[in-house]
Amino acid sequence: MRPARVVAALTGPCVATFELGVATQVFGLDRTDDGFAATEFLLCGPRRGPVATTSGFAVHVPHGLDALERADLVVVPGWPALDDPLPRGVGPALRRAVERGADVLTICSGAFAPAAAGLLDGRRAATHWQFADRFARRFPRVLLQRDVLYAEDGPFVTSAGAAAGIDACLHVVRRDRGAAVANALARRMVTAAHRPGGQAQFVDRAVPAEPSDALAGVLDRMRRDLAADLTVEELARGALLSPRTFARRFRAATGTTPHRWLVEERLRRAEELLERTDLTVDVVARRCGMGTADALRRQFTARRGVGPAAYRRGFRAVDPPRRDGG
Repeated sequence: MRPARVVAALTGPCVATFELGVATQVFGLDRTDDGFAATEFLLCGPRRGPVATTSGFAVHVPHGLDALERADLVVVPGWPALDDPLPRGVGPALRRAVERGADVLTICSGAFAPAAAGLLDGRRAATHWQFADRFARRFPRVLLQRDVLYAEDGPFVTSAGAAAGIDACLHVVRRDRGAAVANALARRMVTAAHRPGGQAQFVDRAVPAEPSDALAGVLDRMRRDLAADLTVEELARGALLSPRTFARRFRAATGTTPHRWLVEERLRRAEELLERTDLTVDVVARRCGMGTADALRRQFTARRGVGPAAYRRGFRAVDPPRRDGG
């Protein structure tokens, strides 16, 4: 995916307010004074003028569907009319944009729009867990991913609930412009640059559980020494819990198992080293705790879809590489 210079946010007959705000916060603010690259942000839809929102007020949409003709990235920020046919012209405009080389990012129910246009058939996609059954029934050819915060398949990045849209947007920024820019933007937004886990940790619970002080200390210990071969029993002792209680509380707080959490943290560290240093893959594997280059390649390819070398070529940070990995 190339850096997005023109971003078009696509509205329907009604637009989800928070989801539109997420897209605007990430792509629609002028941050050039802070060193961020300029992006042109276009709010568009099948009808120009005032468009209703889910919050009871209207927003002014200044551009028509022709805005998609020059967009590098099309963002669909929620699609409240889940079961209605697409407004005239929306499906063809989305298809032309994709055929021209544009990428598409959907937030929450926004996946219903490209799915209704047939663009997600045979592809992995995500939407909010509350709408998952409805989505699956209506679009049986889409490979629905129910337990992820966002899914990526070709030019499409589809996110789960509204807040997961932030994760997906930052992922796109990371792909486009590197980890340094995504991390800096996350700091400006006072949010995490990357969240482990998936939708399962949020289902039927308003917010994920906060880890106890003891569990937080264990997480810090795991991060400090990614190469350590820590068993659940050892970690449980550090948290003053039985192994069974520890495993249950760990999943409640993180949405995953200790092993999977540790693998993800190791891969995140490997990404940083690949992007910001010229260390060999063997050295990166040792420093991130994977041990060997072969082990890193297997995990990286399985979870990122590319090997470490290909990742480095595609996502090398703009800053000059460092040799010490610091």
